[in-house]
Amino acid sequence: MLDSKIYTLLKIVETGSYTHAAKEMNLSQPAVSQQVRGLENDLNTRIFERVGNHLILTREGDKVVNCARAMVSLYANLKTELSNEAIGITTMKIGITHTVESNRISEVFARFASSSSGTTIKLFTDTQSKLKEKLRNFELDFAIIDGNVSDPSLKSTQLDMDSLMLVVATGHALAEKSIVTVDDIKKEKLILRLPNSGTRDLFIASLESRGLSIAEFDVILEIDNVATIKDLVRHGYGVSVLAKSACMDELRKKKLVALPIENLSMNREINIVYSEYFKYPEILKEIINIYNEM
Repeated sequence: MLDSKIYTLLKIVETGSYTHAAKEMNLSQPAVSQQVRGLENDLNTRIFERVGNHLILTREGDKVVNCARAMVSLYANLKTELSNEAIGITTMKIGITHTVESNRISEVFARFASSSSGTTIKLFTDTQSKLKEKLRNFELDFAIIDGNVSDPSLKSTQLDMDSLMLVVATGHALAEKSIVTVDDIKKEKLILRLPNSGTRDLFIASLESRGLSIAEFDVILEIDNVATIKDLVRHGYGVSVLAKSACMDELRKKKLVALPIENLSMNREINIVYSEYFKYPEILKEIINIYNEM
């Protein structure tokens, strides 16, 4: 069992105060304070400092908390793994970005789980940055992420290549074109992913490489959910710039049309990202095989 000081520290960070942490853990506030002082003495560092009425992590404290989260995740993973081995079940926690979620990757995992006796998969959808944080904290076994990953603490294997395209409804005036220009897009109402999403960042970077700004376009809606964007585009409320892989089902059913944008290079990788401690490379190979077959 992990030292109780670790759990106390994380509860303080979660609640934002010693008082609230003590209440939720059924401890006295002096007991909580004593555990924090004990942890600081063990590590010979200061974890918190007060700024007014706010409790703030020091730079060293932030490192301690990240390590504590990883320790709790590893311990939970160990208990799950030992329990699963006893009853012959393997549980895998896999993260996917919002763009990849709209791909057929869920069907890939369903096929993998159905063909692997005793395997249970838990899928979590989140932003790229949060998925990478969860990987570093051992909260996920691996993640499918659109875009390159430069984090030296993580490894990656390419699953596919993808490209951003202008997506319009089948009845839209641009749908008959084979390629569109930036000037064509400036005349349209744009429905885009939220700022700091991988798709949005790549679009903006491509515009800036040509001396253009997103401010030159008529962005009427910013939405995190890719499925909602596709529905709005399909019903004629605007057009969007999305990953082609996220629209494959609609393209096959002729519900949407995806068009390349002249002079904008917006290609990117789809990668399987995992910790250097990931122990099942054969599973990644099988996932890639199933994906390629489909």
